[in-house]
Amino acid sequence: MKPALAFSKTTVRRITSGVEHEKSDDVLAVEEPLEIRLGFADGTHRAVSITMRTPGEDGELAVGFLFTEGIIRSADQVRQIRHCGLKIGKMKGTVDRVAALNSNTIRVDLAEGVELDLKKLERHFYTTSSCGVCGKSSIEALQAHAKPIADPGFRVASDIIHGMPKQLRDVQDVFERTGGLHASALFNADGSLDIVREDVGRHNALDKVIGAKFLESQLPLSDKVLLVSGRASFELVQKALMAGIPILAAVGAPSSLAVELADEFGMTLVGFVRDGRFNIYCGEQRIATKS
Repeated sequence: MKPALAFSKTTVRRITSGVEHEKSDDVLAVEEPLEIRLGFADGTHRAVSITMRTPGEDGELAVGFLFTEGIIRSADQVRQIRHCGLKIGKMKGTVDRVAALNSNTIRVDLAEGVELDLKKLERHFYTTSSCGVCGKSSIEALQAHAKPIADPGFRVASDIIHGMPKQLRDVQDVFERTGGLHASALFNADGSLDIVREDVGRHNALDKVIGAKFLESQLPLSDKVLLVSGRASFELVQKALMAGIPILAAVGAPSSLAVELADEFGMTLVGFVRDGRFNIYCGEQRIATKS
C-alpha cells in the first residue's frame, strides 16, 4: 500500500506549443519536513536530523538514516518507534496511518542498556531533499564506518542489469502520477524485485530501503543489487556501503567522487542503465557480460 499522503491534487493550465488549454487537475508529490529524534532509556530525547521527505515509511527512513550515519548498529538496539506520540511499532504498526502521517516528528527509542558515542550526535544535520551530505563535516567523517565490500563470488548477468529499470518503472505508482519522486530498489541475483521505496529525496528513498531491511535484521545486503532512479552520488554510495551492498546501478550518471569512493571500497558501480546499455565504472568482475 502506498503512503496516504504521497501526493496531493492541484489545478494547472496546460500549454502545448504555445497553445493555451483549459485548466485541468494534476497531482504533485508531497514534500514535508521530518524531524528525527532519539529517545534514551532515562526518558530524555534529542533531535538528530531534519530532512525534507515524502510522508510514508517514516520509521524505515528514521532507522535507515541512523544506521547509515553509524549511530545505531542493529535492530535490537531499537525498543520502539513513536510518531509524534503515536506508537507505530518497531516493525509494522497498525495505527491509523492518516493520523500518524499528519505528524512531522518521529522518535526512535533505544533499548535499555544501549550506549551511543554521543560525539557523533554533536553534529546537527539539516538535509534537503536534493542533498543528503549538507552539514557533514568532511569526507573522512562519512567514510569512518564503511567497510570494504567482500567478494565471495557474487555475480549477476548483464541482462539482469538491463531489465531492472523497466521493473522499477512498473512499480513506481506515485512517480507515474506525479513525475516528482526518486526511487531506490533492491533486486535479487536472478533479477527479481525485492523491495522499492519512493521519496522526493534520493537519499531518503535509499534510507527507507535500508531501514526496512535493518528492522528485519537482514543486513548486510551482500547478495543484492541496488538500483537508483537518478544519478549515483557520493552519499548514495556511502549509504550502500554501510549496508554492504556489492552492486549499485543508477539510471543516471555517477559523480567523480562516487566512482572514487566505490572503487576504494570494492563496490561495483554502474551508470546510465537505460536504453539497453550501461557503463561499468568499477568492480566489473561482478558483472557477467556476453562474449
